[in-house]
Amino acid sequence: MRYSTMFIPTTRHEPAGVQAISHGLLVRAGYMQQLIAGAYSLLPLAQMVRRKIMDIIRSEMSQIGAQEFFLSALQPIELWDESGRTTAVSDVMFRLKDRKGSDLALGLTHEEVFTSIARTNLTSYKQLPQIWYQMQTKFRDELRPKGGLLRVREFTMKDSYSFDVDEAGLDRSFQLHRDAYKRIFARCGLDAICVDASSGAMGGAGSIEFMIFSDSGEDLIVTCTECEYAANIEKAASKAEIPSATTSTSEFEKFHTPNVRTIKQLEEFGEGFPAHSQIKTLVFVADGRIVLALVQGDQELNESKLQSALGVSLLRQATEVEIIDTLQASPGSLGACGVESGEGFKVATIIADKRLQGRTNMVTGANENDFHVKGVSIERDMKVNKFADLHKVRETDNCVRCASAIKISNALEIGHIFKLGTRYSSTMNAQILHADGSRNPILMGSYGIGVERLMAAIVEQHNDEFGIRWPVSVAPFRVIIVPVNWQNEEIRSASERLYAELISAGIDTLLDDRDERAGVKFNDADLIGIPMRVTVGKKAGQGIFEFKLRSEKSAKELSSEQLLVEVGNLTS
Repeated sequence: MRYSTMFIPTTRHEPAGVQAISHGLLVRAGYMQQLIAGAYSLLPLAQMVRRKIMDIIRSEMSQIGAQEFFLSALQPIELWDESGRTTAVSDVMFRLKDRKGSDLALGLTHEEVFTSIARTNLTSYKQLPQIWYQMQTKFRDELRPKGGLLRVREFTMKDSYSFDVDEAGLDRSFQLHRDAYKRIFARCGLDAICVDASSGAMGGAGSIEFMIFSDSGEDLIVTCTECEYAANIEKAASKAEIPSATTSTSEFEKFHTPNVRTIKQLEEFGEGFPAHSQIKTLVFVADGRIVLALVQGDQELNESKLQSALGVSLLRQATEVEIIDTLQASPGSLGACGVESGEGFKVATIIADKRLQGRTNMVTGANENDFHVKGVSIERDMKVNKFADLHKVRETDNCVRCASAIKISNALEIGHIFKLGTRYSSTMNAQILHADGSRNPILMGSYGIGVERLMAAIVEQHNDEFGIRWPVSVAPFRVIIVPVNWQNEEIRSASERLYAELISAGIDTLLDDRDERAGVKFNDADLIGIPMRVTVGKKAGQGIFEFKLRSEKSAKELSSEQLLVEVGNLTS
């Protein structure tokens, strides 16, 4: 391609509201322009990169025997009602009615649609396993789209789905995708790590996220400094010093605590009660029922862990009105001593962090404003229904596997794979006949990669102060030819000959045939991120060119024959 005929609207000005390096660079380098909040027009350079990423994905999906579909973005809301997810995703789902009044949704993912195809067409164990996938537009009504392509309302997703007879088959499909994703990200030039993750609204038995370290990332991941343990903060476990359970030396006693509403205020009140000896009581509504969640006073509750431990679809914090109606006290004076739970009671469940198990001499709210109780024994004074890992990991904790130090870092999710099990096949009646004559739900997996987010992630990891530094595998062009003076006949002719040779060799090449100063051309070449630059200058008549990699500062002189060999080696 010739630069003079391409649409590459570069700019030196940073767009307003930039929160991610990739956002600023992709706009400045002429790859995209914002249409509305959370929706971008991808320009020719971006489409070239996008296609190369998709080609890599298709190649690796073919390697694991996946078959490509293309499903409608319009979905009947009844399918979401069948799966039970309509309410869970209502805040991000675009909904509409057709002219007949039928309720429709724009697909934010396709578990329901693929399951409906499976239940109609997969009837016997002999038809399994199957892996189906597509690359198609998804729509999510994000409350606060930001970061350019990192959080948008319209994007392309590679979503694949596996269908298996048993757990062993699901494990195999999951591992196939895990390995394929590692290869995809490596081929895209990304240094990705696998982390244990929460399944969230997707449901299922377990999931793994693929992450890159990035200051622009919205996720926090916990990694061990010694072993390979890595997990999303929502899922991460840790070892921490737990005050040993002791025989209570003080009696259970209610005492007056006027205007004491926080952990810190109680620490400083009277004789003082250390935060680790306090019980923090939090009130939630889980699938419509009140739940009390208890954690140590110096710990934060991890809501994702709480949701998983309860096994509920919907979880939210209770309102103050709901709290007072349940416990007859306001936040700051709440506790679980003497509270009954279960059927027939206002509280459905009392769940406590496992670090509280067996603890004595604790302090908590008395469920009476301005009063607390001390000398609390968890086992004696509370009817805890379940102990679970509920606390949020801190950097002062130690690795759950090897007890070494841990680190918490910002990261960006670039892929997510789920073991759905029978989460969708059970609710949507997708069953197969087994060899023994029984009928059971299909075991499913779900696996996603956001294509444009992947493009942005590459820029997040491959950039410098001058612009983007695309890996050769996904760059819009592998080589850019920069004649220092297009009006010079010798330079122009040498540039045209070299351009024709590179094109004939199958090398994606951009010829900068603009009548611009060399400095402008060099700056644009660096900004748009072409991996290899060939400068055609004074020695063109001798067949000598200056060759420079975008990732390096120094250049070297090569003949056209040497240059073709060098470029060929770097692009093979």
